[in-house]
Amino acid sequence: MSDLKGYEQANQAAWDEAAQDYVENARQNWGTDEISWGMFGIPEAQVGMVPDVNGLDVIEMGCGTAYFSAWLARLGARPVGIDLSERQLATARQMQEEHGLEFPLIHGTAASVPMPDESFDLAFSEYGSSLWSDPYGWIPECARLLRPGGRLLFLAPSLLRMLCTPISDEPIQERLLHPQFGLHAVTWPDDNSTEFYLPHGERIRLLRDCGFEIEALHELQVPADSPQTRFEWMTPEWASRWPCEEIWLARKTSSAVDASGT
Repeated sequence: MSDLKGYEQANQAAWDEAAQDYVENARQNWGTDEISWGMFGIPEAQVGMVPDVNGLDVIEMGCGTAYFSAWLARLGARPVGIDLSERQLATARQMQEEHGLEFPLIHGTAASVPMPDESFDLAFSEYGSSLWSDPYGWIPECARLLRPGGRLLFLAPSLLRMLCTPISDEPIQERLLHPQFGLHAVTWPDDNSTEFYLPHGERIRLLRDCGFEIEALHELQVPADSPQTRFEWMTPEWASRWPCEEIWLARKTSSAVDASGT
């Protein structure tokens, strides 16, 4: 993939380096049938955002170890996963072999998926392209890949979380540290990886420009007594008072337009 953008090359290198740290997480998630969301593993039974996927063609944008695709496959979906990190995909293939559950895995960028137009009924991302890929690339690509009436489902960090997060290893703060206006790409100095954030107004405009109608936005609230995650910089106490993650659901109602120039 010699045509990758600079941030994609950096993210690919960062995730290839970190892949080994996510093997145990993959093993745990592949070993359960219960869908859960985000850093604190909020059960889908409490959230209610996953539509009926039985018989649907599904694309996971930035699939990582593909545990979410595995969950949907067990519900009758026909998933395809794409990810920049070959080492993350190697873990996914290992899990497929261990669990006897196979579906296609593509090494590539979610901004340019090598599949025909209108190939899927559902596109989704949970801490994949929804965070690590430019939304002005991957969201129009979802619109291209989805059939009319198809849905886009994704979990992303909340805007407030980014505004309160130091560009360091310090814990998240209870005060604003960054301006909201102009926020888009955030590059982390420790590994040179880049994350992407959009204020709600800009994300809504982008989705509508790409032919989507927003059906739901769920801001996750974590119980204050939840166990601490391995990410020490985010505490259950903070996430019980303010949303650290949010889930969007949108339906494709018209043809996408070119939103890349925004």
